[in-house]
Amino acid sequence: MDGRSTQSRKAAVRLDAQQRLELEQCTRNGVGSAKQILHARILLLADADHALGRYTDEQIGKSLGIASKTVARVRERFVRGGLKMAVERKRRPYPPIAPKLDGKAEAELVALCCSQPPAGRARWTMSLLADAMVERKIVVSIGRETVRTALKKMNCSPGGSNATASPNVTAPASWPRWRRCLTSTPHRSRKIAR
Repeated sequence: MDGRSTQSRKAAVRLDAQQRLELEQCTRNGVGSAKQILHARILLLADADHALGRYTDEQIGKSLGIASKTVARVRERFVRGGLKMAVERKRRPYPPIAPKLDGKAEAELVALCCSQPPAGRARWTMSLLADAMVERKIVVSIGRETVRTALKKMNCSPGGSNATASPNVTAPASWPRWRRCLTSTPHRSRKIAR
């Protein structure tokens, strides 16, 4: 007896009626992602209680155009964690690339944005902010786009006469004046000369 046959018996997929119905709906309506639909098809074909008998990993792999190891992994995930774990993508506990700016660096970026721009400049630009953060050794390197998205996330606008970290809101005092201007202008009717 080799290790594969004992492994395949351990990871035998047995679907109940409800699980089979969910997987068939997933493959029919195509609402899920391509991976979800593929994993649903794998489980349907790997079911030990399948009407035509359970297919081997190689047969499933050939019919779906994937490697037999992928079939084995999906089967094992189903046995270990159930239907949801086998069909849906595993969420990462942390992002693949650590963010350039943490909370402290973002706070320093806002403080820098609210400070006076360099001499000879009227306002801060994204490039100037990125360069200043590297010069002050807040970060090792940073791009303009990272600075822009961080400021956008915090509703902070660099430069200008009122550079603040608060959202830009139109002052309510200007609205009544506008309304007054519109209503105070009389409508003149034109008389057509005959």
